[in-house]
Amino acid sequence: MKLDNLLTDESATALAEDPGAVSSAARKVYVKTYGCQMNVYDSQRMTDALAADGYVATDVIEDADVVLLNTCHIREKAAEKVYSELGRIRDMKQERAEAGRELMIGVTGCVAQAEGREIIRRAPAVDLVVGPQTYHRLPEALRKARGGSKVVETDYALEDKFDHLPQPRRADVISRGVTAFLTVQEGCDKFCTFCVVPYTRGSEVSRPVAQIVAEAERLAEAGVREVTLLGQNVNAWHGVGPDGSEWGLGRLLFRLAEIPGLARLRYTTSHPRDMDDELIAAHRDLKALMPYLHLPVQSGSDRILKAMNRKHTADDYLRLIDRIRNARPDIAMSGDFIVGFPGETEADFDATVKLVEHVGYAQAFSFKYSPRPGTPGAEMKNQVEEAAKDERLQRLQALLMDQQATFATGLVGSIIEALIEKPGRQAGQIVGRSPWLQPVILDEKAGKIGDIVQVRIMRTGHSSLFAELA
Repeated sequence: MKLDNLLTDESATALAEDPGAVSSAARKVYVKTYGCQMNVYDSQRMTDALAADGYVATDVIEDADVVLLNTCHIREKAAEKVYSELGRIRDMKQERAEAGRELMIGVTGCVAQAEGREIIRRAPAVDLVVGPQTYHRLPEALRKARGGSKVVETDYALEDKFDHLPQPRRADVISRGVTAFLTVQEGCDKFCTFCVVPYTRGSEVSRPVAQIVAEAERLAEAGVREVTLLGQNVNAWHGVGPDGSEWGLGRLLFRLAEIPGLARLRYTTSHPRDMDDELIAAHRDLKALMPYLHLPVQSGSDRILKAMNRKHTADDYLRLIDRIRNARPDIAMSGDFIVGFPGETEADFDATVKLVEHVGYAQAFSFKYSPRPGTPGAEMKNQVEEAAKDERLQRLQALLMDQQATFATGLVGSIIEALIEKPGRQAGQIVGRSPWLQPVILDEKAGKIGDIVQVRIMRTGHSSLFAELA
């Protein structure tokens, strides 16, 4: 999944809450975010960290005193795309210098972690490079860069960044809407042979219970109704509860559901090996936990799953799906698939198709395999030809799109709850969110932003539902 999100200028909101918080001379930071929801969350926390030094966010790059590219390393040629973007920003920096105005350029995220000082060698206009484990050092790194140093912060910090990043200001939370991300876990210990995450995000680290609860309470107090817990392997989260007992993600979800005003909970992304009984029970017993689960399998072939180092079989996955659906019959399944992994044959691909047909996905993401430098998969000799990858991906995506349409059509005539999120694109419309993450288009009189209303689904659109008040 690829997001290209730009954070908004929140200075006006901050001034309304605290007139002394932002001066007219405040420096502005522009953050361009690539990749997953974790990067979206990290971008917000970087702006929170810089706010303490007097920076405000802007969505207009020409107004910025600092430009940060928060990068993703999952997709092919991710680094080259960053260098291309840096070339355009370099020209802007030169124009600023000729006009006597400073522009600082930073690269953060997973490309920063993977490339390190090489970024500054290839793009000398870059002033600082900061990896995902050291965002709490960003203000200090920026101060050093302003002093003339080229700063690279890509070590795996011994101190936990969660202990050092500031809590977001209430005004910032309000400006971000009624849904929010909340990171509870980072890193991965699974070492799938196609994946760079263990090398760019490090080993699995779980955020303490008290920190998670405190941030969730702050979000709810600011009007957030729905929180999505984030982690590279989120269902591996574990912690110690107030009574000293060991908690898993299921227990944490029950605790968060007690927070007043917080009506909806989600989590992503999960690994099949970490779906334990307690978490499955949470899907059964916890009304606030939405009936939607993203549970990647990647392939339906046991031979390919073994080559990927997934440490589960296709049958293990299907049995797990059965258990989850027995606990929550209305749950919608989402997944990830890679086609053309080294050594994949037509028979292996057919096994993936059969698995997809058996599960029936409400939504899924599918990709051609692309070798990631430094991963075992990149060194495998039996790479699949691009033409075969393309053809298989088209077949798989056609099947997945049919399943998505079938799921949406099956909702027509039913009554569901929708969380009203934002104004619609068309005059007189508002947009809600279904329990299964589809946009729900409503008449603006259906309610106000933040309301959860019962609606009847009347028809489906390309990727949305059209509804009226029930």
